[in-house]
Amino acid sequence: MSSAAPSPTPARRLPLAGVLRVGRPSDIWFKPALSVVVAVGVPNLTLLALGRLDLAMYTMAGSLCALYAHNLPYAARARALAWVVLGMLAAVAVALVTASLTSSAVVLVAVGALLAAAQKALCDATRIGPPGPVIFVFISSASLFTPQTLGQVPGHLALAAAAGAWAWLVGMAPGLVRPHGPERRATARALNAAAAYAEMFVEPSASTAASAAVSAAASPTASAGRERARAAGAAAVHAAWQSLFATGARSGPRRALERLVVRAEIALAAPADTDPGRLRFWARDLRGTRPVPSVEPASEADELLGVEAERAAGRRPLADRLGPLLPLALRTALGCALAGYVSLALGVGRPYWALVTAASLYQANITLTWSRGVQRVVGNLVGVLLFAAVAPLAHLGPAALVLCCLAFNFGAEALISRNYWLGSICVTPMALLITEFTGFQRPGELMTDRIVDTVVGALVGFAAAVAVTNRRAGDRIENALDTVERAREHTARLIAAERPGPGALDAARRRLAAALVELRATADAAAGEWWQRAVPTERVLLAERTGHRTLATAVRRQGLHALEGTRA
Repeated sequence: MSSAAPSPTPARRLPLAGVLRVGRPSDIWFKPALSVVVAVGVPNLTLLALGRLDLAMYTMAGSLCALYAHNLPYAARARALAWVVLGMLAAVAVALVTASLTSSAVVLVAVGALLAAAQKALCDATRIGPPGPVIFVFISSASLFTPQTLGQVPGHLALAAAAGAWAWLVGMAPGLVRPHGPERRATARALNAAAAYAEMFVEPSASTAASAAVSAAASPTASAGRERARAAGAAAVHAAWQSLFATGARSGPRRALERLVVRAEIALAAPADTDPGRLRFWARDLRGTRPVPSVEPASEADELLGVEAERAAGRRPLADRLGPLLPLALRTALGCALAGYVSLALGVGRPYWALVTAASLYQANITLTWSRGVQRVVGNLVGVLLFAAVAPLAHLGPAALVLCCLAFNFGAEALISRNYWLGSICVTPMALLITEFTGFQRPGELMTDRIVDTVVGALVGFAAAVAVTNRRAGDRIENALDTVERAREHTARLIAAERPGPGALDAARRRLAAALVELRATADAAAGEWWQRAVPTERVLLAERTGHRTLATAVRRQGLHALEGTRA
């Protein structure tokens, strides 16, 4: 290997094509949409009946926690939602105490930027998932600029805590009807992803076999398409295992789901010997309320001891996960602070909107940050126009205001999984209406402030992303490559062993699969970053190919592939 330092990756062209493309909705889009309506609606309607709608800002802090953890099994969801509520209360407490101690906008923006950076790092490290840190930043930043006295803080925190407890109950309620719903959905996704990969190996009919073979050989995209499908299948299988690891006790339904995930693993390892139709049939059964499909054990022991061995290994300490996220946290802190200060310099009355816009941009790399910025600006500008149309209706009275906010809450969650800008169209008027809970305001002034803050936050936020380079992205690739190689060598040793320990090969196989998924995610993130070492594309591709070959060999070593019926 050459000792010369690799040249840095220059600035890439920023994409425009496809940034606003509308995709398919999430398969559970209605769950967070309905949950947030119930979680927000009950406290707000209660405050409306009491004539204290001015306190809705504090209940919203707890209610919006209902947006989180919908993909997690209920045992894990209970813990995650509890931490989300506690994290929200901690952020609001810091914001309210700060607001009660000072009215200096300069200090408030600085505290808001630091809170946003901490929230970004913690959400990414814990992988709490959509909607990530944006809700935390929105609530804590708005709280900073809400006039407050120190004596009012406990009562306002109590309102947020009560609404948070209600949001926790709303998030857990579906478990009473379908206790294994999240695991079933994750398993169904794994089966469908494995089926999509296996379908690429289905032999064409005799009349078209020759022409198809020539076409496949001539097309350079055929191999790339298979690689992408295999990576997507591996990621879906890994996500399914993570979902099952979080379910607690190994009940009968969970064991049945484990066997189905093993079938998905088998399909990825031996796609030519897999019937994709059978995988999709099982996936369809999992989507409903029928019993989990029963399949034959994948091994003689059928104990899947590797699952328990992997669970016992635990997760990386939080401090280790926070380290690589330092550049993103610095970007967030700098971008939010500068956006807030520029907004103040322009005389905008609500600089926290610029701060929140900047915080919402930051993704895994600069290219994705740019795309999010375009989506945010387009969505907010259209949303401002929607607010202008709805404002006369909302101003008919407090009840109309609350109902309009609930409608936009539902619309935001229904649309945001199709594309972020679509969700922003509803988020923008909702945020503008929330400011009127304390009293109706002039729509023109609100709209002007929002437009200015959106443009300022997007421009300044992206500039900060360019200024703060993420040179750790290259180190993360090297670490991911080393992890894959160690996992591959360990799996290969167990394959060669005459009698590997109980569950050892199962655990090693899944750890190798997890390392390959992490490598692909790390490489994709680094590929969109500027001013860093060039991504070692060939090494990554080689590591992926050898790793997946080792996975396939492990499957054959366990004799699992023979249990998957050949195509009819």
